[in-house]
Order: sequence, then C-alpha cells, then structure tokens
Amino acid sequence: MRTVSFKTLGCKLNFAETSSLHRDFAAKGFSVVPFGEASDVVVINTCSVTAEADRKCRQIIRRGRRTNPDACVIVTGCYAQLQPDSVAAIEGVDVVLGTQDKARLFEHVHSFERRAQPQINVSCTGDLRTFDAARLSADRTRAFLKIQDGCDYSCAFCTIPFARGKGRSASLKSAVRQAHDIAASDIREIVLTGVNIGLYGQGTHDDSGGATLLALLRQLSQVEGIVRYRISSIEPNLLTDAIIDFVQATPAFVPHFHIPLQSGDDQVLGAMRRRYRRQVYADRVAYIIARMPDACIGADVIVGHPGESDERFENTRTFLTALPLSYLHVFTYSERPGTVAAETTQLESVPRPVRKARTRALRALSDAKHAAFIERHLGVYRPVLWERTRSNDSMYGYTDNYIRVRGPFDATRVGTVERVRLQRREGLRAVA
Repeated sequence: MRTVSFKTLGCKLNFAETSSLHRDFAAKGFSVVPFGEASDVVVINTCSVTAEADRKCRQIIRRGRRTNPDACVIVTGCYAQLQPDSVAAIEGVDVVLGTQDKARLFEHVHSFERRAQPQINVSCTGDLRTFDAARLSADRTRAFLKIQDGCDYSCAFCTIPFARGKGRSASLKSAVRQAHDIAASDIREIVLTGVNIGLYGQGTHDDSGGATLLALLRQLSQVEGIVRYRISSIEPNLLTDAIIDFVQATPAFVPHFHIPLQSGDDQVLGAMRRRYRRQVYADRVAYIIARMPDACIGADVIVGHPGESDERFENTRTFLTALPLSYLHVFTYSERPGTVAAETTQLESVPRPVRKARTRALRALSDAKHAAFIERHLGVYRPVLWERTRSNDSMYGYTDNYIRVRGPFDATRVGTVERVRLQRREGLRAVA
C-alpha cells in the first residue's frame, strides 16, 4: 500500500482542507502516516500570513525532503499560491498547487513520482467562483466545518484576498448536510470556520435562497447530536445584535466570540483600511457582556503597523486594558509584498525592535486578562466537553465559554459534556 504524510501550517481553515485531502488519499488506497516518517508522498499545506510564516514553510519543505529523499513532495496553500516560483525553486519540490488547486490534487497529479522539473498548477484567484467543502475532526470530540472562503475586504496589511480570492460560501443545504455527517460520527462540537464568515451567503448558488449567517445558524441548531457550535472569528461590523441574541437564546451555541480588533487607535484602523472604528468594537463587546455576562471574548491585534506611533500604540493598550476581553492573539506586523501597507511611503515604518517590544507588552496583557477570566469562574460549575487528550492520569476539555480544564482521566467521559466545578487555576487553565 502506498503511503502519504501531511504537514499543515497556519489557520484552522488550512487544517480542515488538509483533512479533506486525507480522505481523498485514503479513498485512492493510500495509508496516512505521520509527517517525518517514511512515505511515498509528502503533502505540505502552507501559510503566508507573515514573513515568519514563509520562513517556517521553507524550513518544513526542506525537512520533508530530507526525511523522505525518494518521496513526491507536493506543496500547496497560501505560500504556494502567492509565491509559486519561489516554492518551486526550493530543492526537492516536485509539485506546486495553489489554494484552489489543492481540492483538485488528483486531477493535476496523475503520477506520484519524483520530477526533473517542478509541476506548477496555480489558478488565478480573481477567477475563483467555486466553493470547496472541507471539514476537520479533532480528537473525535470536535470538528471544524468550513462554511466560507475568500474575502472581499482589502485591508492594507493582508494578502488573503490574493491567496484565496473573493468571498464565496457553502450552500445552506451543503453546510447542514455536512453537520449531519459530523453528528453521525458521534462528534459533539462543531466550530464554524472561514476566512470572513460574517460574509457567509456571498458567492453561494443556493437554490433555497436567503443564505445568511443567521439563517445558517438557525438551521444548524436543528441538527440532532451536535450539542455545541462555536463561531470561530467574526468581524465586529458583521456581528449583528440579531446574531448575538440568537447565540444567547440558543443552547447549542456557546457564549464564546472571537472578534478581530487589530488596533485600538482610530487613525491606525483607518490606515489599515478596517471597516469600523474603536467605538463600534466597544459597542459589540458591551452588547455581548450585557446579554451574556460569562461570555468569553477574544481579540486579534496587530502591533507595529506603519503609522503606529508610541501614542497610538498606547491608545491601543489603554483601550484593550479597559475592555472586558478574555484573551488576545497578538501578531507582529510583517511587510507582505503587494499590500498597500508595505508599499506606501506616507506612513512611518515602526522599527522591528519596537514592534517586538510592543508584542511582548500585549501578550503579557493577554496572559493577565486570561488568568483573571479563569479566576472569576473558580468555584462555579460549567459544562466541559472532555477530549480524548490524555497526559499521565489527566484528561482535558473546554467549558462552553472556552476555559481549558484539567481533570482526572476516565475513558468513559471522553466525548461527554459534564458539569464540573472549577476548583483552582493552574497557569492558563482550570482544574476540576
């Protein structure tokens, strides 16, 4: 039996798409082995969100070749889409596939043999109109369901529209059908993923009509067997009162929101070409907390964007400190070729050491907020979905409001939801 190994970098959307490739290769008679073990084919699904991501991709590609000198090495994903020639130039790469082409890997690659010259199949993202379904099952308790791809926004720092094209969506029927399939696998939680899921409904050819994110949430809530849904990330200007109200009123949807902020300074938000200002963000957070006081709210923040002076960074830090957020995902700005932010000369560049210092400061703030959020819930009972993950005599799971919990291992509890008392904090998790 021929073997294949996979390595995925980047977002959960990438992981969901790799999972679909797993199933495609298995259907063709391949056995999947861990990355790093000997295999006939190596598939590397790349990310290109930062220059550091690009560097890691190159490192992984070279490692994949070293550990499998005779394998057919296939590189796909956003880095392959944005810089196909650079990827093809890496010694040992046999096939380069763009983001859209990865779903049709077997149409492009007929012979999984080493090549004298790399084969490159990269479609123009401006021509992308189709939606390729994908889902990932993790630990047999949680699945990531891709409902949307691409983005119609043009943020100054972002290459995603170049890498994935315009926004397009799964049809209502397709998304609900996949949720039923996931439920039939005894998986209890679904995380809805996409590039910009607040745009769900755009670019779909759904015969039923009325494809909106709220319409999808309503239909998914009727799927038997799924006890939890999470909305992975949604832009503040697309997170409506109606969506928040629906989550609050519907037991299957958990009180957890991840809302990208990027900056807490209005002038920097303008330079970033974001479609809101800080007051909109503050209003969204306030509305959630008023409806769901125990909700977990996370934010994405980029530090060091061109034009972010010391004063503007302090505006961001002060804004974040005042908000009742539970954690932050902090990213250091990285120049991406072809983006407005990288090419403009009107805004002053922030020195790299300053960027790194600001990143450290906000990550420390995130840890403090995360710890405080856990502390606030000690002594209370929360429902925990226990995972298969085991370490020594412990097992792990997440509460509905996204607190990581450790408890004594019991195989009969895997995949079950149990109300447990959070007794004490252990780093950035609780102990039941």
